[in-house]
Amino acid sequence: MPSLDFEPPKYARVVLELRRRIEEGQYPPGSMLPSESQLVREFAVGRTTVVRALQMLQQEGWIVREHGRGSFVKGRPALAREVTRPGLAVLDQAETRDGVTLVGVETVLAPEHVAAVLELNGRASVVMRRWVTERDGIPSELVTCWAPAELAYGTDLGRSDPLPVGVRAHLRTVKGVRIDHVAERLTARLPEDDEAELLKIAAGDPVLSILATAHDAADAVLLAVEVVMPGTLHELEDVYSITD
Repeated sequence: MPSLDFEPPKYARVVLELRRRIEEGQYPPGSMLPSESQLVREFAVGRTTVVRALQMLQQEGWIVREHGRGSFVKGRPALAREVTRPGLAVLDQAETRDGVTLVGVETVLAPEHVAAVLELNGRASVVMRRWVTERDGIPSELVTCWAPAELAYGTDLGRSDPLPVGVRAHLRTVKGVRIDHVAERLTARLPEDDEAELLKIAAGDPVLSILATAHDAADAVLLAVEVVMPGTLHELEDVYSITD
């Protein structure tokens, strides 16, 4: 079995250094960052690494990227980033949104881990929807949603057309089903073959997997969703300043 030991992603060094320069005023608010080509040469990394670093800085609120112009400094974010809730975010994600590609809708036997969290007897059939989210042309998330047949009945979850609203809003509108809370479990692992292909990563590249279950107010499990993210694109660490 390939080892899961791996060095911190190269883009982390770029992120940390650019944050430091912004905080120290080397790149003041409104200024333009060096071009991608300049950063590639300076840090001796590939263009994909630089793109991922800039993408993270934009997501955190340090910079804004303008297509065809470059990356501009916003400054240190005024507020710390909110705790992300990937399970809820993907349930609210419209499949027609830019950057989202629906890659499969079918009725399948629930995988063992899904049957377990859905509390299904045996290998019951579930409706599976799967989509990939890209950011700056790079696959960022592979989302798989499993809904028991009785929940999917009478909805569009089994149709091959992209949903114009998130799964949560669709269920509420069509069936009056309300999701009250979501439980999430995070693991690190190697990707399955189909996951590696859809995320365009090597079979030995680790991924982060968030398996979330959506519950009603009585704590009954309604559906399950898994978000698989390349380990080289997402990080769970943060760097922050402290004051005396």
